[in-house]
Amino acid sequence: MIWSPDIYNKAWEFATRAHKNQTYGGRKEDEQIPYLNHIGSVAMEIINAIQLTNTEFDKNLAIQCALLHDTIEDTIHTYEDIKTLFGKNVADGVLALTKDETLNTKEAMMLDSLDRIKNQPHEIWMVKMADRICNLYHPPFYWNNDKKIIYQKEAITIHTELKSASKYLSERLLSKIDNYSSFIK
Repeated sequence: MIWSPDIYNKAWEFATRAHKNQTYGGRKEDEQIPYLNHIGSVAMEIINAIQLTNTEFDKNLAIQCALLHDTIEDTIHTYEDIKTLFGKNVADGVLALTKDETLNTKEAMMLDSLDRIKNQPHEIWMVKMADRICNLYHPPFYWNNDKKIIYQKEAITIHTELKSASKYLSERLLSKIDNYSSFIK
């Protein structure tokens, strides 16, 4: 199945509006990066995986979930909003990628999300790997070594649990995990 630029554009415009004033810390203390940069990076990882693999999967589902993966978690939009605009499969994928903030620890949130992701099609697994790949480009300036080590260990868990969804993204995630060690002192 070929992916549709029209479907991409609809999800991109929605994500642009949803995340419009959000930023995250960059490499330097005074650097704030528009959050949309992260969203675009995750979508780029998925598009790259689409172009470099022969695997048959629902490319439009993967791209839409990549663009919308943080919408429920980080904006005012709900599962119902996503379902109404993009359909049940996309909404279910985005919900699985959303941390359950009612759980006690970050580890519990991640493991719960991984369990829910594993009940979704492999396209959703791919988005989670792409998300972590992008989050391993470099840590925010304010993270200490302990936070970086925990984040790298989480990435190893994500790889272990989801690697069968995409050989390409699995190998790319492993490479990013290895390179992330250079940020740990």
